[in-house]
Amino acid sequence: MTQRRTFLIASAAALAAPTLPRARTDTLRSAIDSLPQLHSIQVQRGDDVLLAEAPRGPGLSRLANIKSCSKSVVALLLGCAVDRGAVPGVGATLGQVAPRILPRNATEGAAEITLEDLVTLRAGLERTSGPNYGPWVSSGNWLADVLSRPMVDQPGGRMLYSTGSTHILGAALAEATGRSLLALARDWLGQPLDIEIPPWTRDPQGYYLGGNEMALRPTAMLKLALLMRDGGRVGGMQVVSSDWVAQSTEPRARSPWSGLGYGYGWFLSRTGWVLGRGYGGQIIAAHPARDLAVAITSDPTQPARSGGYFGELMALLDGPILGLA
Repeated sequence: MTQRRTFLIASAAALAAPTLPRARTDTLRSAIDSLPQLHSIQVQRGDDVLLAEAPRGPGLSRLANIKSCSKSVVALLLGCAVDRGAVPGVGATLGQVAPRILPRNATEGAAEITLEDLVTLRAGLERTSGPNYGPWVSSGNWLADVLSRPMVDQPGGRMLYSTGSTHILGAALAEATGRSLLALARDWLGQPLDIEIPPWTRDPQGYYLGGNEMALRPTAMLKLALLMRDGGRVGGMQVVSSDWVAQSTEPRARSPWSGLGYGYGWFLSRTGWVLGRGYGGQIIAAHPARDLAVAITSDPTQPARSGGYFGELMALLDGPILGLA
């Protein structure tokens, strides 16, 4: 077995250990050992870090590609924009907020897609994820490509998981504010949370990819989980309004693959988890009712299907981790 590299905060461990039966922690450790794809895991209950380990991978303090957890970050930025009045609200349309990104050959009805349609992945446009992802990012204009794709459902209809939808949302926020998505992320999340947000992939027109390829340290991922757990507050500061967090965690769609609900950029489990989920098994998770926050990184080159590794991670969350509360 690969030697575990453990990073425990001594004071937190001292506080937590007497309250946790050994059998519970042993069960969690045994479950982690059986997941060779897992790189790191952190579990915090209240103010106590119960577990902070990196049995594989680069460790807790190195940047990790959070993949589609980026969608949850963009959703938080939309909330910040709404809170600040930078956009009129989630009912605003692309035609109102960002007409400049609409191509001349935009699909009929594209201008009427709302910010809510985009953040809930219900834009109605043909998906750019899955087998369509490679051709999409190989195109010369990602926004023009996705906005000229056919409507396969009405906007606001069924959930169509598509990075293209979140990319449109990120570009719309950049247009509405006159600032890049990177600048917004650093000012609205990075600075108040004291986390590093380095530059990431941009499209051929210079818009930062809204929905994939962001890199964060696992410790920063945990802070985002705490933000969602604590109603948008961190260290006594209201970073995102509690109203936005409440709206984000109201199910508005359902994934046809995992069966999980979906709110404003966050998956929602029947057991109470609020989840950012990224390819390979990247997870930012909060369970407000149990006062838990969790961050998990995994091998970003391997798939994590709902019936495979992601299902095993959900079993980890619903079993040994909930058992720590």
